[in-house]
Amino acid sequence: MGYHHVALNEVDPTPDRPCVRRSISEAAGLENVAVNVYEPAPGEAIPLAYHVHDEQEEVFYVVSGELSVETPEGTYVIGANEAFVVEPESPQRAHVAEDADGPARVVAVGAPAVDDVAAYEP
Repeated sequence: MGYHHVALNEVDPTPDRPCVRRSISEAAGLENVAVNVYEPAPGEAIPLAYHVHDEQEEVFYVVSGELSVETPEGTYVIGANEAFVVEPESPQRAHVAEDADGPARVVAVGAPAVDDVAAYEP
């Protein structure tokens, strides 16, 4: 058996990211799922670039604030207590709009935990 209690205020933000990112999966040593908490301010993005995953499914759960997710089909706006699901091979760029009232707090879950990201040009 194995259990992990992760206090987010004790997890250092990941360096060189467009917004604050704290990796629960890294802190707990998880291998099969990526779990991160993001705190983007207005104008900040969650990913490093507009991208697509070959295999990974992603779920963005907005704890507070408002998250915009740009896709080839249009931009979706996800509010607090809402989730947005991105299937494999579905390009996206998640961000907080420049004119948003404030920052967002987002829990992102991706599985499997593979590095299958590729840049996408809209």
